[in-house]
Amino acid sequence: MPAAKITIIEDEEDIRQLVRYNLEKEGYLVSSHESGEVGLSSIKSDPPDLVLLDLMLPGIDGMEVCRRLKKDAATRDIPVIILSAKGEEADIVAGLEQGADDYLSKPFSPKILLARIHTILRRVTQPLPGENDVIQVDELLIEPRKFSASISGKMLELTAGDYRLLHFLASHRGWVYTRYQIVDAIRGEGYVVTERAIDVQVAGLRKKLGEYGHYIQTVRGVGYRFKDT
Repeated sequence: MPAAKITIIEDEEDIRQLVRYNLEKEGYLVSSHESGEVGLSSIKSDPPDLVLLDLMLPGIDGMEVCRRLKKDAATRDIPVIILSAKGEEADIVAGLEQGADDYLSKPFSPKILLARIHTILRRVTQPLPGENDVIQVDELLIEPRKFSASISGKMLELTAGDYRLLHFLASHRGWVYTRYQIVDAIRGEGYVVTERAIDVQVAGLRKKLGEYGHYIQTVRGVGYRFKDT
């Protein structure tokens, strides 16, 4: 497969160079820019596979860059990871609500950044099961048309939130999601809205799954994933 192209928009030269070095070492093709205006122009003329975006940029700030990318039909499907010193919950929620695919607070580990990039690029290139496709993992059977799940033929007593959480994670086996992304994906009537609530719901779902509870894995510092068998 050809190497993925990644665009960095970051005004701090030391961070820009550090990220570029680590990406190129992994074989990615990298372009980097220090302003939102130049970054947007570059993305529109030569669309990358993923964008790493700082928020506090001179001129057009990162949040506006993200908004414009997601509003434009030509660029809205390009994944965006925000890299920012603004790490409060409200900042993270605001970034994800603008359409960002992930949010990493500074200072961050290059290894964690690479893992997040790999996960998102895999998400983009790997086909998903259809919305109504039955999902089977050993004796665990998830049937979307029945809105139900069973193990060895025994129906699980799941709430609507439990089922949505299980179906979402099992539909994306091996992919890591932040708590905010999980909330966004499974929300409905009475949906949970805090990190703590997601943790409690995951703990409850694991208990209901019994011996299959270990399939839902915690990824420290990131979120959760369903074990890729």
